Amino acid sequence: MKTILSATLFLLLSFNAFSQIKVGQRVTNIPIQNLLNAPLKQTQLSDFNGKVILLEFWATYCGPCITAMSHLQELQKECTGKLRIITVTSEKESRIKKFIENKPSNLWFAVDSANLLQQSFPLRTIPESVLIDKNGVVVAITEPQNITKQVIADVMVDKKINLPLKDDNMVADPYATYFPADSTTQSLFVLQPEIKGLNSSKKNYNNNKAFYGRRLTIINFPLMDLYRIAYGDISYRRVLDLTSKSDSIEARRMYCMDIIVPTAADLLPTLKRELKAKFDLQADFEKRTKQVYVLTIADASKIGHLKPSTAQAYKFSYMSGNFNGQYVQLKDIASYIEKSGIIRAPILDETNDSHYYDIAFTYLPEKKGDFENVLLSLGLQVTKTDRDIDMLVFK
Repeated sequence: MKTILSATLFLLLSFNAFSQIKVGQRVTNIPIQNLLNAPLKQTQLSDFNGKVILLEFWATYCGPCITAMSHLQELQKECTGKLRIITVTSEKESRIKKFIENKPSNLWFAVDSANLLQQSFPLRTIPESVLIDKNGVVVAITEPQNITKQVIADVMVDKKINLPLKDDNMVADPYATYFPADSTTQSLFVLQPEIKGLNSSKKNYNNNKAFYGRRLTIINFPLMDLYRIAYGDISYRRVLDLTSKSDSIEARRMYCMDIIVPTAADLLPTLKRELKAKFDLQADFEKRTKQVYVLTIADASKIGHLKPSTAQAYKFSYMSGNFNGQYVQLKDIASYIEKSGIIRAPILDETNDSHYYDIAFTYLPEKKGDFENVLLSLGLQVTKTDRDIDMLVFK
């Protein structure tokens, strides 16, 4: 299961428990009504009898999905005439058209805005691959890297395959189900093993008056990520692992955690203390010289046209390709660039601007240079250099 750190990279899809098709069952006559990049506008799964079908559920904001695209395109090329790969998303048609324009592909793209296909399979997280044999029987529900040319060849001759099952946990609200807590609870710390079938996610309770600022729940994070969060939610770009256990079973083991403290000021100190008491892992900040990118003002006149914020509190949301902030500073854009992985390096804010703005922008991650152009339109730029910065070092 891929780790996805932002709630925006954790996809919850609605489903109908009475109509879900599982491995070994035959697909029904499900229509595919909005095809892009294909010779026909619509079709149905029963039209492909005699050909292997791979339904690839994905989204443009899902990093692992984008990574899998090159593999799927090569697979389609190698298995021409035997296999038809159809990617499936509920995103807007206009967004998918822009993606195809900037990333030409030999795959067919289905825009399933009504979620008919998603609801037909036990699907909660993406990417997810549903492999259907030439007789219309589902032979695998798995992850895209498990579908190979040999797998397709075996399915074509009706050879039994046994791929790892991507068995999604379909609990409607994992937080309420696995981590119930009374609103009057003052102190709690629970650490437990991975919950199978769920993606990595965390909940800060910012919209919960009883727990605001003093509760944090984490599902399926590795140990070092728990430490990283305890030390101020440091980004991966500022972490240095000097332990000898990076590839060990312990390093790959996932944990779930729920912490409640009396006040917000107690949260991170208590989390640090609990982790140190339970694990033999040292972590501390050290100065290291690193290659970084620096956010600076490129055009002061454009900065002057940014909308000054009249909001009373910080509000920020983002998804791949989107930034929407109220009462934000330019340093928040630097943090966004770093934590979202747009540039895979530490990002330093050297704009020397402490004003608060309402800023919203969109860009196409798949279009080279598009983000940099958006920054320039705001009056900003990033440049590469070396700096001594604080790194969270594990020993």
